[in-house]
Amino acid sequence: MFCRSFIFFSFIFSSVYCTQIGTPLTAKSTKVVLCGAGELGKELAIELQRFGVEVVAIDRYPNAPAMQVAHRSYVIDIRNQNLLYETIKKENPSLIVPELESISTEALIQLEQEGYSVIPKAHAAHITMNRERIRRLASEELRLKTSPYLFVDTKEQLYAAIEQLGLPCVIKPIVSSSGKGQSIIRNLSQVDEAWEYAQTGGRGTMGRVIVEGFIDFDYEITLLTVRHKEGTSFCKPIGHLQIDGDYRESWQPHPMDIGVEKEARRIAQVITERLGGFGIFGVELFIKGNEVFFSEVSPRPHDTGLVTLGSQNLSEFALHARAILGLPIPEIVCYGPSASCAFLVHGNTSSIVYKNLDKALKAPMTDLRLFGKPEVKGHRRMGVALARAETIEEARRKAKEVVETIEIDAE
Repeated sequence: MFCRSFIFFSFIFSSVYCTQIGTPLTAKSTKVVLCGAGELGKELAIELQRFGVEVVAIDRYPNAPAMQVAHRSYVIDIRNQNLLYETIKKENPSLIVPELESISTEALIQLEQEGYSVIPKAHAAHITMNRERIRRLASEELRLKTSPYLFVDTKEQLYAAIEQLGLPCVIKPIVSSSGKGQSIIRNLSQVDEAWEYAQTGGRGTMGRVIVEGFIDFDYEITLLTVRHKEGTSFCKPIGHLQIDGDYRESWQPHPMDIGVEKEARRIAQVITERLGGFGIFGVELFIKGNEVFFSEVSPRPHDTGLVTLGSQNLSEFALHARAILGLPIPEIVCYGPSASCAFLVHGNTSSIVYKNLDKALKAPMTDLRLFGKPEVKGHRRMGVALARAETIEEARRKAKEVVETIEIDAE
């Protein structure tokens, strides 16, 4: 089937017979704007460039990881609707790809209404960045199992919610990322501190928080779900360890009963079909016995999915690139027990040297990704170790040993 060259990739979604990609830095380039330029955006930028896509990265600080590999970059307040709108409009991209939560989704909606293609959809980014919107969608509209929850605007309402839901419970800002502002309240003496942390850890939503009844789950997983032109595909379940709501380790495949995994896939398909569009979704689920509870969903590559850089034939970033470009998604092959371990650096510095890497990577089937982030204030995820082995336990041990062997020289 003959098809003409195009710039706006919305043509992809109406034609599944041919796809064209232009040459970067030419008038017919296929251009992707990344809204957010962290470590996940960096890996996505690399995968897009493997297909000859022109990549433009936007973030709030200079020299962010994806900026270091993009063709061009902009440093702006990406929460500012006018700034984000004007910057993207200037680039006139084929696709607009959000990479993080803290962006002006209003700008994305405005651009989509003008004919631009937002991945997966502007409303999907708008819904999922806000815990109230996504929880009400999942629980009240789609009738998916979730933890019991209440939304509160004041500390007095928080005490009332705790009385109704009981202890322990979890408090989270309506908008935040990487566990910021999130606390588990086990006794009433922790309420004041948890409330203050939720206020300072949230992004642009001072006051309103979600209070969740605690589910004593057996384990939690991320189910990477890929919506593409030929349907929906799933990666093997990813188990993960979070500390203070932030990813520290992940492993794949997490062992699951076949029936429970089938139910997890059903839930993931229901929520991603409702959100719509093409691309990868990180669907977070709690498992208690044979019950599966929906937790959250990210319409983009997920930090726990960093393990797929070593565990699959196509990483979550390669899958996202293929799906949003309208390319086929072949069989997703998991190589076997694999693990990732986040590498955190503590302190306040803008000058870091990583040492002892020769010893850190001496073990077979281990690897390392250093993100190249320019500074640390407090603590920050600066890299991830990857490992494969005969068992999940051995893979986790190897990945942690890589991290523990690295030395840093920070000033």
